[in-house]
Amino acid sequence: MSYFLDLLGLNNLSFEEIIWVSIGTIGQLVFFSRWIIQWFSSERSKTSVIPVAFWWCSLIGGIITLVYAHHIQSFPFMLAQAIGIIVYSRNLLLINRRKNEKNS
Repeated sequence: MSYFLDLLGLNNLSFEEIIWVSIGTIGQLVFFSRWIIQWFSSERSKTSVIPVAFWWCSLIGGIITLVYAHHIQSFPFMLAQAIGIIVYSRNLLLINRRKNEKNS
C-alpha cells in the first residue's frame, strides 16, 4: 500500500491533507460523472442531449471543487470554478422556469 501511495505522491500526507485530497477528488469525480451521464443519455436517445442531471453534477462537483480550490489557495482554479457555477446555476434556473411555464 505504501508503494501505491508513494506512486501517487500521497505517502507523506497528514490526516488533514488526506481529507482535503479526498474532498478534491470527490469533487472532480462528481464533475466528471456529468460526461458519463450525458453520454448514456445521448446513446439512449440516439441523439445528442444534455440531461438536467448533467447540470446538477456540474453544479455540485463545481461547488465541491471550488471549496478545495479555496483550500489550496489557487486563484485561477477558484475563478474557473466560480464562473462555471454561475453558468450551471443559470442553466438550471432556465430549465426550471421552462418546466414551470409548461405546467401553467
